[in-house]
Amino acid sequence: MVKKGQKRLPRRREEFTYRGYTIPELQQMGLTELIALMPARARRKVKRGFTRGEEHLLTRVRKGDEKIRTHLRTMIVMPAMVGRSIDVYNGKEFVKVDIQPEAVFHYFGEFALTRRKVAHGTAGIGATRSSKYVPLK
Repeated sequence: MVKKGQKRLPRRREEFTYRGYTIPELQQMGLTELIALMPARARRKVKRGFTRGEEHLLTRVRKGDEKIRTHLRTMIVMPAMVGRSIDVYNGKEFVKVDIQPEAVFHYFGEFALTRRKVAHGTAGIGATRSSKYVPLK
């Protein structure tokens, strides 16, 4: 609690850690070591093996390609992808996703939403009983 006359200190951002490991440490780990740290759903997917498309995407990320576009919404964000910008298809267009450290072991689809917020307008003429009395200009 801040008392009168006292300045509030800005919140200090510490380095991101995932289960006690920093991102550079996660990037140095092998796949078998990463599997032990993953949540259950991601662990099951990785244990079953990556598809040919997912393997191709990982090689492009490791190679350092500038522009990566993908339809693979079920791909898991691996530590090697942190700091990259990947365009993920949402069914209509490619959405630019900047991979942050907090996104590790989440799915691409979580960051490229497929539905938009519904914004309803006003009722049109004849839509309601009260709209009968709206004067026409």
